[in-house]
Amino acid sequence: MKKRNAVCGLVLAGVSLTTLLMPGCGDSSKDGKIEVTMLQYKPEAVDAFEEMEERFNASHDDIHLTIESPNEAMTVLKTRFIREDYPDIIGIGGDINYSNFLDAEMFLDVSDFEGVGNIKQSYMDIVEALEFIPVDGVYALPYAANAAGILYNKDMFEEHGWKIPTTWNEFVDLCNLIQETTDIYPLYFGYKDTWTCLAPWNALAVGLVDPNICAQVNAGNATFLEAYPEVAEKQKQLLQYCESNPYAYSYNDACTAFARGEAAMYPIGSYAVPQIQSVNPDMNIDSFVFPVGESEEENVLNSGVDLQFCVMKETDHKEAVYEVLKFLYEDETIQIYLDNQNAIPCKEGDFELPSMLDSMKPYIESGRMADYQDHHYPSEMSVDAMIQTYLMDNSANATETFLKKFDSDWKRYNRDLIQKVKKYEEEQK
Repeated sequence: MKKRNAVCGLVLAGVSLTTLLMPGCGDSSKDGKIEVTMLQYKPEAVDAFEEMEERFNASHDDIHLTIESPNEAMTVLKTRFIREDYPDIIGIGGDINYSNFLDAEMFLDVSDFEGVGNIKQSYMDIVEALEFIPVDGVYALPYAANAAGILYNKDMFEEHGWKIPTTWNEFVDLCNLIQETTDIYPLYFGYKDTWTCLAPWNALAVGLVDPNICAQVNAGNATFLEAYPEVAEKQKQLLQYCESNPYAYSYNDACTAFARGEAAMYPIGSYAVPQIQSVNPDMNIDSFVFPVGESEEENVLNSGVDLQFCVMKETDHKEAVYEVLKFLYEDETIQIYLDNQNAIPCKEGDFELPSMLDSMKPYIESGRMADYQDHHYPSEMSVDAMIQTYLMDNSANATETFLKKFDSDWKRYNRDLIQKVKKYEEEQK
């Protein structure tokens, strides 16, 4: 039996929990209709959400839906929490922000929503793994996922007769072949934007490390010094196959270079495809799962919940909110989002997926995938910057230095959480 944990001492956006959780929602209406508000964190998907909003309002006489898609949505959201100005629904990613909000007991249990049973269990499991302490109920409804691995120029591969690698050695051999026989970069990174350092890190980690490693560390049963050396060293090994000084080039630079055919492959997620196609709309892009080990069986698709819906506990009109959610989970509505964002549906069903995910379909259909490890990292720890610093460190003991700091910083920024996990486990005994 899962136990709902008592929450105390958490500070969110500089305000104590007791302040955040004071009742703040009141009855709202617009032209006699029940007003339902949603704040979602993906401004790049604003066109899709505007179409959803328009379709919902055109088909409902008793409910009016307003969807807000601000820039810096998490900052806006936390500011609204401080002001006790809660939306009814929030659309956020399956990451550490969700974990913190859940731990603060801000969400409504939606296990009685009829659409829960249609969501793929693999994505429900990924969201459940984001719980600091196991809780009863369902507090997030996964909507769309993305996948990260390696994007490649399909026409270029066909022209040169290059085969898709399925093992680490085949991947390295391919990089060497491209480097020795062409003037094309095998890979492009764009590490000037530190967050891009997490793309190959996550894609390597899901196949080389237990997906529950962060929970194991919190419980005192593992260390990153023991778990991450192969991930770190393989990511550093790839630096010999990319553009010179990747720290001088940004994410946009990398997308542009790949779009222009300067590199054969780009280790990044499917979320980069719209940016790449904005430079080269006709580019034939495909992707494959990051090959990490000695056999194909070791490969795991790096896929996480990119968008999920949570209902605020303070909502005053649950039935109307559920009507909105029912609309959002209609196949036709989901397809609007998939087409706009090159995303993967979290709902079971026969959806049309982007062609660049064809090679990943078997992994998606079989549930052979694991969440992004950085979804469990505290933002204050700035792991992306830590990885960039490590990649620039050419000293003999760079890996050990990096991972020892990883462990020490983890304990520093997760001190309260580690104590909470310890207390919970003692209670379970």
